[in-house]
Amino acid sequence: MRSLVIDTSSFFMLVAVMEENQVLASYEEEIHTDMASKIVPTIELLFEKVTFSIEDIDKIFIVNGPGSFTGLRVGVTVAKTIAWALHKEVIPISSLELMATTEVTTPYIIPAIDARRGYVYAGVYDQDLNVIMGDKYLPFEELSTYLEKGTLISRDNLENSQVPKVDLSKMVTKHKNDKTVHPHALVPNYLKLTEAEENKAKKE
Repeated sequence: MRSLVIDTSSFFMLVAVMEENQVLASYEEEIHTDMASKIVPTIELLFEKVTFSIEDIDKIFIVNGPGSFTGLRVGVTVAKTIAWALHKEVIPISSLELMATTEVTTPYIIPAIDARRGYVYAGVYDQDLNVIMGDKYLPFEELSTYLEKGTLISRDNLENSQVPKVDLSKMVTKHKNDKTVHPHALVPNYLKLTEAEENKAKKE
């Protein structure tokens, strides 16, 4: 199985080309602006480094949230376009679960994204990526029980957090046989309304 992995859920863009569980080529960069103009050239560059073309991939693993509203739209749109044009299968992946592939020594792995105002997007996983607490938008303090026997993983400098070092092989191994989604059905998983949607809801 040959696959393309795309993660634009944060200011940190990750793109990789894989064969079975092996990463053949990858690119990671911290990008705070203009990710939309960089992702397609990056994908093209990666396929120049492998012995097959993008037409030869079998699946696209796309991180569809939670995370940056703008970043998620960029990645999901690119994945949908490639999948539709080339008739490829798509498997959506949680940004939090991907972060949870980071190697730790504690029973629980707690990936978290700062959602501001004391809130986070967070989930709780065990060493085998089994879900202990499903991904949620919640007050950070509600994680305290899990933090007693878990490692906090975050790119957002949350207190006592460890920076994620994701293991794409572990992620693909778990999800390679997941049910795929039609490109038109692929949407970002924000876990909460946008600020504009929240303001509109308050007026109704």
